[in-house]
Amino acid sequence: MRSTRPDGGSRPTGIIKEVTPLQLSRLIATAAADKKARGIVRLDIRQKTSIADYFVICEGDTDRQVRAITDSIIEAGKNQGVRPLRIAGYDDGSWVVLDYASVIVHVFLPGERSYYDLESLWKGAAKADAAAGNGSKKTPARARPAKKPPGPTRRRIRSA
Repeated sequence: MRSTRPDGGSRPTGIIKEVTPLQLSRLIATAAADKKARGIVRLDIRQKTSIADYFVICEGDTDRQVRAITDSIIEAGKNQGVRPLRIAGYDDGSWVVLDYASVIVHVFLPGERSYYDLESLWKGAAKADAAAGNGSKKTPARARPAKKPPGPTRRRIRSA
């Protein structure tokens, strides 16, 4: 069914909207952040490979949270008329991959993420802004405690 627009053009009626890979990667990052995903990273891999335009990588603390993050991403995509072509690893919940053709999403448990270390594998890829909307939010990766330099320690002795 077609409708005529005031400018004389015609366009199919329906809910499906055109979503660019950049917009989709931002939408995915926002949906992941809504479920408290940690270490959200968007990598622009257009200059490195033809398999996709962006990777979105994040992690959840438990397999239940990994599935909740995944469900949130899928639902946000459906609301924009976009569905993943493939979903892998959902039942296990330690590493879920969503293939949106132009955007590949990896949702990990922390141990799996550090083991596979996709950020290092794609280290030449430019990091895009992490979260959505205006692109100004960034979700920091899990911080490691700073190591103290080795050396003698001085103790102060209090006198009574």
